[in-house]
Formats: sequence, structure tokens, C-alpha cells
Amino acid sequence: MTNVVLNRRYLLAAGGSVLASGVSGLLLPARAEGLAPTDSMSGGANNYRKGAPIVDRIGKGGFWMSGTVRRAGDGAPLAGQRIQIWAHTTEGQEHEPQSHGATLTDKDGAFRLEMPQIIPIFGQPHGHLAYDSGEFKTVFLRPVMRSAKETSLEAHFVLQPA
Repeated sequence: MTNVVLNRRYLLAAGGSVLASGVSGLLLPARAEGLAPTDSMSGGANNYRKGAPIVDRIGKGGFWMSGTVRRAGDGAPLAGQRIQIWAHTTEGQEHEPQSHGATLTDKDGAFRLEMPQIIPIFGQPHGHLAYDSGEFKTVFLRPVMRSAKETSLEAHFVLQPA
């Protein structure tokens, strides 16, 4: 059996540890630092068109772009946020107005917009998404598909106040 010796040196060291870590650490559960904001991706703003219209669908559809929008820190879903989407597709190039559209997030911070099939440009099938409404810092994303045969792509935003 192990004997625990409580001497003055041991008690001073233990007390110093409690003070160094803070008494609140004993009273409150541990918390994560919070959800970090999403950084804009290189090339994400290419062919961006400010103010693209909110649409039910881009072109004839057949491909789904979806994702979520949450607040940095606490990760709360952000409803009613405008997300612009554009890409090089079977129906148009990413610089053409008909290849652009926007949608709003639902009450759970989710968005989903149907668009034509994305096809490779510069060797990569990819989409472009932007949050640009002003309440939070603007973020541009450029997710790349694993294969040009995929019929959906997801992108997730974590926004910080502007």
C-alpha cells in the first residue's frame, strides 16, 4: 500500500497549481476555444458578379450544390444568409451571367441550389461560392470535385462578424 505524505511543500505546490489554472477551472466544465472562421480560398473570387439574383435553380439543373452557414465561435446556424453560386457547366462558362445565381439559407443554416452539371476548366471540376451580404466578413470558396462524374458538391461556411 502507498502512503501519501502531506507536508508543507506538497500543499504549497498543489495550492499554487490550483491558482495557476484558475479556480474557475474547478467550477466550470472545460470548453473548446470555439469554431474558427472560414478563410477565403485562392481563386474563389474568380468571375464573381456582385448582386447575382436569388433563383430557384440555375439553368436546367441536374447537379446540386449544398452546404451550411454557421457563426464563428459558437457554431450557431445562420438563417437567411445569401450564398452566391457559379461554375463552368454544361450550359455556360463561369464568367457568363446565366451561370450565376444565389440562394438563402434555411432556419438550420443549410442551403441547396440545383444547377447544370459542373465540368472541368483548367483541368479541375470546381464550383465557386460566396457569402457577401455584409453582416459578416465576405468569404469566397472554390471547392474542387474528386471526379467530373459527381452530381453534387458541398461547401461549408463559418462566418465572423464584419
